Amino acid sequence: MSSDVSAPLIEFSHVTKTYGEGQAAFQALKGIDFTVKRGEFVAVMGPSGSGKSTAMNIVGCLDTVTTGSYRFYGVPVETLDRDQRAMLRRKYLGFVFQGFNLLRRTSAQENVELPLLYRGESAASRATAAKEALADVGLAGWEHHTSAELSGGQQQRVAIARAIVTKPMLLLADEPTGNLDTQRSHEIMDLLTRLNRERGITIVMVTHEPDVAAFAHRTIRFIDGKVAETPGKEAV
Repeated sequence: MSSDVSAPLIEFSHVTKTYGEGQAAFQALKGIDFTVKRGEFVAVMGPSGSGKSTAMNIVGCLDTVTTGSYRFYGVPVETLDRDQRAMLRRKYLGFVFQGFNLLRRTSAQENVELPLLYRGESAASRATAAKEALADVGLAGWEHHTSAELSGGQQQRVAIARAIVTKPMLLLADEPTGNLDTQRSHEIMDLLTRLNRERGITIVMVTHEPDVAAFAHRTIRFIDGKVAETPGKEAV
């Protein structure tokens, strides 16, 4: 992917998103603008129906803008075809979900290997990379345990390992602590903070929880399809 190294990693310019037509049309995004720089950790908050999920689907190349522009590292994503957007997702993005989305009867290592399998990498390289990713999230020695044998916190660590095994530029986390208790939530947030700080992985995280959002450098709030960005603390 040709890119402008001086550009923000994510840049929305006057982005709208409309579903349906005529009287049934619903405008989920109403001309929003925001940027995320490389290396930032940004929380995204807002009530249901505020447009945050629509915006994150566009960021993740799972949906497209109606009007306006979404640039990823300087590249206008709206000009890419479906295959090119899929390639961008596979090569540059990692995803973490509230529900973990692991194959329950499959080992932790095999779950983490999946993105590399889709890339066509060899069995040996997949195994090596998966073991390294599991070690990075504190699960060395747990490679051959199935999801059913792991706690919720451990399952989310496997999901994070799966997301970072491809060495993504951007990690999109959708309510990553939503199914965890307070202690496990803070452990996962400490892990994400470390990955952001030590690996330089840009993180955009959707959350409803202010104590979770507090781990981020700043918060972008969505209200009625528009953005109201709040000041954030300085990155450390």
